[in-house]
Amino acid sequence: MTRIGYRQATTVNVVQAVVGIIVAIIVIAIGLILLGANQGNMLVNWFTDAGRWLTTPFHGVFTRSDAKQDALLNWGLAAIVYAVLGGVIARFTARF
Repeated sequence: MTRIGYRQATTVNVVQAVVGIIVAIIVIAIGLILLGANQGNMLVNWFTDAGRWLTTPFHGVFTRSDAKQDALLNWGLAAIVYAVLGGVIARFTARF
């Protein structure tokens, strides 16, 4: 394993932090939807709106009649893709 410089390590940490926040927002939104949280609550509404926006490219990948299953599958896929791509970008950044 090669040693990376301070600037590279900082960049890798920033990439990992941003991806972690994105994935966390999506996972929290999924949990709130599955638990049937009150959409009238401002905090619940913020998380579900942010999750909906972050997962826009993945809407309709899987179609289910149940909205909760639909959110779990499509948004879950989005969280996995974000995590994998973020890891790839972090590793690529560490190499250069």
